Amino acid sequence: MFPIKVMVNGLPGNMATILSKHILSDDRFKLIPYSLTGPEILDNSYQINSLTINLIRPENRKEIISNIKKQEDFFIAIDYTHPTGVNNNALFYCEQNIPFVMGTTGGNIEKLEYIVRTSFISAVIAPNMAKQIVGFQAMMEWASNNFPNLFEGYSLEVKESHQKGKADTSGTAKAVIKYFNKLGTPFSEEDIMKERDPEIQQNIWGIPKQYLTGHGWHTYTLSSKDETVKFSFSHNVNGREIYAKGTLDAVCFLSKKIAAGIKGKVFSMIDVLKGI
Repeated sequence: MFPIKVMVNGLPGNMATILSKHILSDDRFKLIPYSLTGPEILDNSYQINSLTINLIRPENRKEIISNIKKQEDFFIAIDYTHPTGVNNNALFYCEQNIPFVMGTTGGNIEKLEYIVRTSFISAVIAPNMAKQIVGFQAMMEWASNNFPNLFEGYSLEVKESHQKGKADTSGTAKAVIKYFNKLGTPFSEEDIMKERDPEIQQNIWGIPKQYLTGHGWHTYTLSSKDETVKFSFSHNVNGREIYAKGTLDAVCFLSKKIAAGIKGKVFSMIDVLKGI
């Protein structure tokens, strides 16, 4: 099965760069030296260690991908591009019969999943690739299914902080509030408090300076109506290493499913956790 050929899309972005470095040092994978990038990127290539990655802008991607497929035959795409390109990229992967792991958050999830289910490929789609956080989400899902309305009458406050360059609201926070809704606390995505100001993050939140350009801090606070009882759940991640490791587990998982002939299937990171 190894090495698994992978193409990391989203270079020269931070997450795509970190992930590519992991792949280059891992014998389980072979990194294809091409990457889909945005129209705003003017460079034609990007250097990672000793490897030169050719950057592919949208207007050239169909022709170049066709040639890559002839050279490499089968490979898995990993998407860490931009939230505005999620659905368009997924459609492109499906049209080109390229299975993919979607690490980019955003887009229309229902349409995204429909695109895959009506295609000949399978994909792993998750708002968070960190296995431990996904495990926390699984626990919350279990609680919401087994103890519905447990927190009825409580108010909910959700705060999340990410690096300044993250354009969208945390996909993890969006997912978790759905479990709190089932637990009896009405709350909408628009009520999530989103912080992107580095000065506030460092001085008010206490996020270490070296991680201002790459972090994910989340806190969910439940308060009783008379404020005599309070529950707080937090998961704070500094850096991006945890996401890279989870993404590579997702690639291995998807490769096994493809080898088993599974098509038109959308997998989550919980599926990955159960299948490792």
